[in-house]
Amino acid sequence: MINKNLNYIIILFLCEDCFKRAFAVEQNFTNQMASSRHYVFVYGTLKTNEPNHHWFYKNEAGHSNFICNAQTIEKYPLIIATRYNVPFLLHSAGVGHYVKGEIYEVDDIILKDLDELEEHPTFYVREEHFVKCIDGSEKNMKVWIYFIKQFNQKLLNLPMLDHYTNEGEVQFQYVPRYDRNPEYDIKQLILL
Repeated sequence: MINKNLNYIIILFLCEDCFKRAFAVEQNFTNQMASSRHYVFVYGTLKTNEPNHHWFYKNEAGHSNFICNAQTIEKYPLIIATRYNVPFLLHSAGVGHYVKGEIYEVDDIILKDLDELEEHPTFYVREEHFVKCIDGSEKNMKVWIYFIKQFNQKLLNLPMLDHYTNEGEVQFQYVPRYDRNPEYDIKQLILL
């Protein structure tokens, strides 16, 4: 009888220890997600099926989740520029179109990766703005958007788009960084 009770006590102790560990892991994960949740609006090469979409998943330690298709509440000029056919959202509210894109929920890890890709804050500048979901809910969400804030005003003479896609004529295909000439600095053409 004593041996049987001892086994129950050992099993109870092990189960309680496992429960405490599982609870601690879950609590840590919940706290981490709550403190590091960001919403990002993407309009160019980061969208689904576009050349840089893999940045949402390249770091296995990070978290990202598609939320909805969305559109800016203000008009902005979305252009494709340079010989590398890079999409740029110029910070010039009221000019251009209501720009369509996608909203993602990301953690600090993925946001840091996106900042690296966009060279925030030295090239693109990330700012919070409201956009509207267009998948039926029509709700407004506060999101991060990457803008070019300082730019050559001549860029406003380029055709402006309401959405970006890399599909189409070969001459307008986006050229990834690894295929670019390192001596050709696109910043010199875009920035003031």
